[in-house]
Amino acid sequence: MKQELKFKTNIKCMGCVSQVTDALNEAVGAENWEVDIQSPDKPLTVKGENLDAETVIAAVKEAGFRAEAA
Repeated sequence: MKQELKFKTNIKCMGCVSQVTDALNEAVGAENWEVDIQSPDKPLTVKGENLDAETVIAAVKEAGFRAEAA
């Protein structure tokens, strides 16, 4: 079943996005996430099957950023 999870982050710019890319690609797949850096909350949206919020949060943290479930 397809899921969509949203997180508030402190990912502010494309440079920040590039820093989390490898960790998120490994955790959820390259085509399964995006960060809206134009929005004040900098939301990270993850789409896929059998998603685990803790895995996503850990991947973002590993890259040096913060994510919390929205």
